[in-house]
Amino acid sequence: MNSKRALALVGMPGAGKSTCAAHLALRGLVQFRFGSIVTTEVVRRGLPLTPANERLVREEFRTNEGMDAIARRALPFLRTSLKTHDVIVIDGLYSFSEYTMLNRELAVSMVVIAIVSDRDVRYARLGSRVERPLTRAEAEQRDIAEIEKLEKGGPIAIADYTLLNNGSPAELNAALDRLLDMLLH
Repeated sequence: MNSKRALALVGMPGAGKSTCAAHLALRGLVQFRFGSIVTTEVVRRGLPLTPANERLVREEFRTNEGMDAIARRALPFLRTSLKTHDVIVIDGLYSFSEYTMLNRELAVSMVVIAIVSDRDVRYARLGSRVERPLTRAEAEQRDIAEIEKLEKGGPIAIADYTLLNNGSPAELNAALDRLLDMLLH
């Protein structure tokens, strides 16, 4: 590939971003999970790793540092990765402010890939996951908070590509492979 690219995975909780990121890692692509900035801070503060504490830290960062706070904190890692890799993966770009800031600051082609699933499918996944499961009510509250407080809808709406994920992880990975092969060739 001739130009450097940042592939940003976006989507609501339970849509399949982590599944896509794990699959892209198996394909050898370097990645950075934006959520790790939040979970690392929760642990650093000595708080239990819960959805409520993650939300507290996520919203505090954005209140104190701006809507692009997480991306700004990730920027040094992303820039370093682009020095040695043609393609990097951003797992969990949240806000439209993050998108515009990264588009400007990274000076590479940003390709936004939205992973979407029916709400009932997402909520079932969130309720059955081993790590940090959510009840339906908690999942609904998280959706609302992420749309209203984190500008999450913007990057999903402006995505360059959309993958529908109502099936199995294998089906999602196959669709992702087709898209990646198209983008890289």
